Amino acid sequence: MFRYHLMLGVRSLRRNPILTALMVLTLAIGVAASMSTLTVLHVMSGDPIPAKSDRLVVPMLDNAELQGYVPGEKRAFYHNQVTYQDSMAMLRSGQGVRRTVVQDVFGAIEPARPDLPVPTVQGVATTTDYFPMFEVPFRHGAPWSAEQDRGAANVAVLSRKKAEDLFGAGNPVGKRFRMWDREFTVVGMLDEWSPVPRYTHVINGNGGSFNGDDEVYVPMSVAVAAEQSSNGSTSCMKDPPRPGYQGFLESECIYLQFWFELAAASDRPKLRDWLEGYVREQRRLGRFERPQPVALYDVREWLDHMEVVPKDHKAAAWLSIGFLLLCMVNTMGLLLAKFSARAPEIGVRRALGATRGTVFRQYMVEAGVVGLAGGTLGLLLSGASLWVIRQQSRDLSVVARMDWEMLATTFAIAILAALMAGLLPTWRSAQVTPALQLKSQ
Repeated sequence: MFRYHLMLGVRSLRRNPILTALMVLTLAIGVAASMSTLTVLHVMSGDPIPAKSDRLVVPMLDNAELQGYVPGEKRAFYHNQVTYQDSMAMLRSGQGVRRTVVQDVFGAIEPARPDLPVPTVQGVATTTDYFPMFEVPFRHGAPWSAEQDRGAANVAVLSRKKAEDLFGAGNPVGKRFRMWDREFTVVGMLDEWSPVPRYTHVINGNGGSFNGDDEVYVPMSVAVAAEQSSNGSTSCMKDPPRPGYQGFLESECIYLQFWFELAAASDRPKLRDWLEGYVREQRRLGRFERPQPVALYDVREWLDHMEVVPKDHKAAAWLSIGFLLLCMVNTMGLLLAKFSARAPEIGVRRALGATRGTVFRQYMVEAGVVGLAGGTLGLLLSGASLWVIRQQSRDLSVVARMDWEMLATTFAIAILAALMAGLLPTWRSAQVTPALQLKSQ
């Protein structure tokens, strides 16, 4: 019976191609406008590491001076990073299964000959836990060891692109380069790794929250030994640090990002208790003047806290849904006009024995055909819209891409929208009185 109704629906739509084209186009435009916007929002707000996003947490400690503190203020923390002394204490804490600290670094690599250009690199100084914590894939080699972390060994991990730029295609493990007046040995080369959003580097990220990559990874201990300052934001709102690099390390300047990996999400209270105890201990030493409680954010909470998805994108998504509803209303009007013109035909069918349910099912199938055609055209228009969006900025070039999930959603929304738009016209068609239609013939 469904096949028969489908055949009747297609035949009916062919009778009036102009009206059918208007319905399909109206629905397709609404679907394209909404799905292109929702696709961008879907990618931007996705979970970049779903297997453990609830177990990776960022601690927030407020070491600012008491002046200017407003209890209960939503963004009471004056910054989203931590000091060197606090990060080292957290590394030694033994809390969680892994701990890592991240500092933005920059370096100029000394060329093999003085007549060659000087390549530069941007990356991070971190610890070996960084790589298994964030499930970073390796193409060649492996992370450095914990012993090399402690011994400030001159080792490095390179991104695939930077390794190929420096050493050509192939395995770069064991090769060397000079930076910061030190000779580094390459111990690993990453495979392609582009989490979206770049949750590990939403602060100071080279390329932005959705684009770019880190080119070099070195032990944090090496960056300290080489007295490297941060290549990202550094805030020293309290008294200026004492002269010298050691004075900077002992200061209240914040420039590092810190992450814990927990064995289970339920371990967060235990970590919070330890951090609260650490803050109380430091407060007795004259630090942490603000009575601000410790905050912990998992990956999704961290992205929300950092407002990685701008509010105007969310507003645009709601507006696009409103536009789709408007297109559905227009489609409903066109279906009403089409089905009303066929009232005499419906009256004859009813007189010959067709039930209201049969008429209702037939016209709902016809509306579904409109939705299927609108979804196909809407998908093409969505692809064109996303292509235009990708041309606007580097960040949008990453997120304006439709996956299989959104592809299926596009068709589902188109068919659902057509069926909803067809409910009223179809219901009214099923209420046609046979006697009245036959009498008017």
